[in-house]
Amino acid sequence: MAHVPAFRSRRDFLQLAGGGFGALAFSAMMAEAAESKADPLAPKTPHFPAKAKSVIFLFMEGGPSHIDLFDPKPELTKRHGQKLPDSFGKVITPMGTGGNTLLASKRKFTKAGKCGHDFSDWLPEMAKTADDWAIMRACWADGLNHVGSVCQMNTGSVLAGKPSLGSWALYGLGSENKNLPGFVVFTEGTGEVFGGARNWGTGFMPPTYQGTHFRGGSSPILNLKTPEEVGEKRQRAKLDLIGDLNEIHKKARPGDTDLDARQAAYELAFRMQTAAPEAVDLSKESEQTKEQYGLNRKETAEFGHRCLLARRLVERGVRFVQVYCGPGSQWDAHSDIEGNHTRLCKRADGPTAALLKDLKQRGLLDSTLVIWGGEFGRTPMSEGTTGRDHNPYGFSMLMAGGGVKAGTVYGTTDDFGLKGVDGKAHVADFHATILHLLGFDHEKLTYRLNGLDQRITGVTGHVVKEVVA
Repeated sequence: MAHVPAFRSRRDFLQLAGGGFGALAFSAMMAEAAESKADPLAPKTPHFPAKAKSVIFLFMEGGPSHIDLFDPKPELTKRHGQKLPDSFGKVITPMGTGGNTLLASKRKFTKAGKCGHDFSDWLPEMAKTADDWAIMRACWADGLNHVGSVCQMNTGSVLAGKPSLGSWALYGLGSENKNLPGFVVFTEGTGEVFGGARNWGTGFMPPTYQGTHFRGGSSPILNLKTPEEVGEKRQRAKLDLIGDLNEIHKKARPGDTDLDARQAAYELAFRMQTAAPEAVDLSKESEQTKEQYGLNRKETAEFGHRCLLARRLVERGVRFVQVYCGPGSQWDAHSDIEGNHTRLCKRADGPTAALLKDLKQRGLLDSTLVIWGGEFGRTPMSEGTTGRDHNPYGFSMLMAGGGVKAGTVYGTTDDFGLKGVDGKAHVADFHATILHLLGFDHEKLTYRLNGLDQRITGVTGHVVKEVVA
């Protein structure tokens, strides 16, 4: 019998075998989905090797004044009381009550460390850690007001509904500790962060990657301890029953990520009943450590407590810890910047320096990226006679540890500190750099939504390689 070819041409083969190719692709997708569903927080390998394994973001909410802290302007001092030159054109600010009258800084700056970073006398303890910091002096953002700007610094967008930076980090890296949340947020006292939980939410991602809000005081997690009359065995039996009921419910609702996240949260809460009390218990910390963090001083006790907890959490494998200083935009010095920043710098200065020194002493700074800054800076023009308005056009952000090129300054602002002129870095560039330090190509760390690959940097962003070691 004559040989009859199974396929007349390559095109014929592809047409007839198309279903097979589709099945292969579908099989691969289902395998990935099954793996993700099995444990979405399992440790993952980043795109390339990186030093940073975790992040501590010290967020000074309200907009700390870069020209009074890290970016001295002799020309501003020289022209105090004069008008901003016409060459700047019309500068849009949210309040605009002070016109264009220049307000000199009253601070004294020193060249700190071997690198010669400029630190004002408001931050004497941070000045002692100058050689660990890289300063980006020409950052800029899109928002003028706090709600949108805090949102952008956290999520990459001035509009709500996008995953937060901590969520992206947890989504990309997974968690190293199954008994603690991979993303933790600390606020202060009763202060509410502008925009609330959306700043540590997951937007269109599964809620599994959202931040867990730890409260103040000796019990940062409510209802953590199992009542004595219940006991661990009974608690476990209750969670098993809830899990069984959830599985029955899910069979009729495949792909319900909210339910998956809720079930995972119950399991995590149960495991945290053992691990979390130890993680937040400071009784075994030395008195010297407590003193360094300022736990024995009224003005630093609260922020210092959270900074110390942040160290303890990254020490135990937590990926991303955000610590707010002054939630409710307390750094928002529209009037009396001297009084406002004097108070808040006393709160933040010592604990920040203690955190860096502590991480370094324990060999954790190389693997921990520490970030210091707010949602924007403040204007060189006065609001009223003693305050400064919001300035998203040119402000400073600091980074240390985790692959940062310590002791460097990148970018410059104009002679008055209003706008970035060289080395400008948008919030998207800042986020791209953070992800790079964690081992990710920000263009490839994506989440599929409605047929499009979403990323925190949108369609922009580039890595500021000048601050990468």
